[in-house]
Amino acid sequence: MCDREFQNLPDIITIDGPAASGKSTIGNLIANKFGYICLDTGIMYRAVACQALRESLDISDELLISQLAERISIDILPSSNNDGRQFDVIIDGVDLTWDIRSNEVNQNVSEVSVYPRVRNAMTELQRNIAKKGKIVMIGRDIGTVVLPQADLKIYLEASAEVRAQRRYVEDLARGKKVCFGDVLESIKHRDEIDTGRAVAPLKPADDSVIVDSDQMTVYEVVERILDLIAGC
Repeated sequence: MCDREFQNLPDIITIDGPAASGKSTIGNLIANKFGYICLDTGIMYRAVACQALRESLDISDELLISQLAERISIDILPSSNNDGRQFDVIIDGVDLTWDIRSNEVNQNVSEVSVYPRVRNAMTELQRNIAKKGKIVMIGRDIGTVVLPQADLKIYLEASAEVRAQRRYVEDLARGKKVCFGDVLESIKHRDEIDTGRAVAPLKPADDSVIVDSDQMTVYEVVERILDLIAGC
């Protein structure tokens, strides 16, 4: 990374974007650069979907899923296992770090996230976490709904095909047997739900900086964002 002078660091940085656009990877690199906390809020919705499936709840039952979201305990802790994870995800006292990345959760998380009470519960938690500042918060509605007052807002996008290829390679690296066509279909399905929901749809904030990573490496995306931070 090139040397720059960072005189006025933004207290809150948001990174929004569709599934598999690289938000978590980029967000963690930026946070590590400045010693900030990095919170991927998508984990919270995945946790709700994962626990709902574990409890055999009907995903289409809005009341039951909303009640679950309002009582669930979600802890994101430093990694305790050398299996490629960036952190531990503990749901109601159980380590479900990889479970929240299952295909079944992938297929249900967007449905869960459309429920207003679920979003309200997660939004309140996210805002409380952000009050301490020095944070990079990642999601789909952070710059538009959760933290519209953020100092710097990034919207990271890429085509569905590029994003599906990235997710496909990640899954293969973890030893999962996956079909590219299925991954692409899942990505497109999530996009349709995320952009079409009535509550907090996926879209760039009016004052966000859009970064299209289709033709960019992770390093190039990070450099672009660091340029923006240096200009704050």
